Amino acid sequence: MQIKKSTGLALAGLLLLAVAGASLVGQDEGTAQGKQGKELRSVYMTYSRPTSGAQMYKSYCAVCHGMEGKGDGRAVEFLKAPPPDLRMLAQRNNGKYPADHVGMTLRLGTGSHAHGKIDMPVWGPLFRTLDVNQSLEELRIQNLTTYIESLQK
Repeated sequence: MQIKKSTGLALAGLLLLAVAGASLVGQDEGTAQGKQGKELRSVYMTYSRPTSGAQMYKSYCAVCHGMEGKGDGRAVEFLKAPPPDLRMLAQRNNGKYPADHVGMTLRLGTGSHAHGKIDMPVWGPLFRTLDVNQSLEELRIQNLTTYIESLQK
């Protein structure tokens, strides 16, 4: 299925906010100021190799979840609720890493509203915009899921 140009532009706009780690939607006065007066900048989504889960994590996830997955990224103060500690996913799932759940979260988003009025970025469609070959979306999700597994305590 091919993404329409207008849908791609809408996704790109959402991505500008998502990669920065928070949405301006839901902020009291439309500003992006954190609790300590820091400002949040929107940035363009950069291309990452679909074969590198570590690079994708650093580029797309660390701003909220932190470099080690603790949930202590730079954008945390801008979020309505802190992101989960990704290192604890297996521990919270009776010692088994929930790879299917992580993959589905990347594909479909979450039910939380940590990012204001929108959920965590739905990375599946956003990943589709990075590559001409749309099958790389699944490779990205698989490699990112595997990398998050490597963060487990």
